[in-house]
Amino acid sequence: MRIALGLEYDGSSFCGWQSQAGGGAVQDALEAALAAVANAPGRVVCAGRTDAGVHALAQVVHFDTEAVRPDTAWVRGVNAHLPASVAVRWAQPVPDEFHARFSARGRRYRYLLLNRAERPGLLARRVGWYHRPLDVNLMREAAGLLLGEHDFSAFRSVECQAKTPVKTLRRADLARHGDLLVFDFEASAFLHHMVRNLVGTLVYVGKGAHPPAWAGELLAGRDRARAAPTFEACGLYFAGVDYDPVWQLKVGACDTALMLP
Repeated sequence: MRIALGLEYDGSSFCGWQSQAGGGAVQDALEAALAAVANAPGRVVCAGRTDAGVHALAQVVHFDTEAVRPDTAWVRGVNAHLPASVAVRWAQPVPDEFHARFSARGRRYRYLLLNRAERPGLLARRVGWYHRPLDVNLMREAAGLLLGEHDFSAFRSVECQAKTPVKTLRRADLARHGDLLVFDFEASAFLHHMVRNLVGTLVYVGKGAHPPAWAGELLAGRDRARAAPTFEACGLYFAGVDYDPVWQLKVGACDTALMLP
């Protein structure tokens, strides 16, 4: 039987999603908890891997098991064996053809950036931070130039293993809530560090280091060395996955989005 799960997690204390030899990954914690409920080891597959320090509002995974359990066991039972910073939100059986990663039609990320002179205290490890004033209107203008299908090599890390740098960015929105800037990105798929590199570039525009047109020039130039540095991981959230309705998954669009201060 194949089971799909939706989960949320605080990535602050993890080395990322992907299992490591010494443990310490979100995947390691989840697989150990599932094994305790299923009475057998197993592997999980996620919709989108996250790096160290990156969080998830609506990650989706699947796993195969011979254990027959009610859906509640895969939620409350698994949560009883997970650290406090990881929680399963829902569980449901899915056809064997469903694949958390390859069945996804799109993914969403949110970045929270605290824009004030003082560093975060209460929101430490939950938001990125930039201390000088940022012009949101200029940043929005630059973000608009990134929409559509492009070669995003200028925003791709050197460790990226994607087969192609060509992706379709469907959404690049920016809203201000007091001192907090909220970036929302949606794409067919993302390159390694792509969102953090996009945020870094928009911050450079917002602080006046470059005009908005610079974002388009970076796209055309396809040179990572010309773009802004990668922004810190702590403000990044894997915000959701889009699937064909045929799968009838319980996924929601950021239904656990952070309360804004």
